[in-house]
Amino acid sequence: MKLVVQVKLLPTPERASVLEATLRVCNRAATYASQVAFAEELKDRNSLQKEVYADLKARFGLSAQPAVRAVKKVVDAYATLRANLRAGNLGPPTSKRYRKAVGAPIGFRPEAAQPFDDRCLSWQYDARTVSIWTVGRADARHPVRLLTRPAQDARRPP
Repeated sequence: MKLVVQVKLLPTPERASVLEATLRVCNRAATYASQVAFAEELKDRNSLQKEVYADLKARFGLSAQPAVRAVKKVVDAYATLRANLRAGNLGPPTSKRYRKAVGAPIGFRPEAAQPFDDRCLSWQYDARTVSIWTVGRADARHPVRLLTRPAQDARRPP
């Protein structure tokens, strides 16, 4: 069963800086993968992952799952761009906005959201913490306190 909940993280100042650094590294890695996808005209996840996976791990210090999630983030961004182009949301192909969108690789803001899944997270419901994969340390999971809404507490798995 898949359960979607909204939580508020309450990290210590030290953990907040580590989480922010992780976010920045993941977005730099995604921007790099986007540049490769654009230059090599790679449109599907498997071919892009084959091309950049080792680089994402070596150059950016990502472990396996965050590297895969960064590739997926890039592929999804290009799929959204193609859908917007087809739908005419960026104007006709001759418009400045359309040409700008197709003329350069997609870039990711340093603070842009990064998808994580259960291979990057572990939940400790009773302790009200979540351990999140981060960059820069051998023991790269940091427990962070969290808040949930009471209605979500009732739906959590046992």
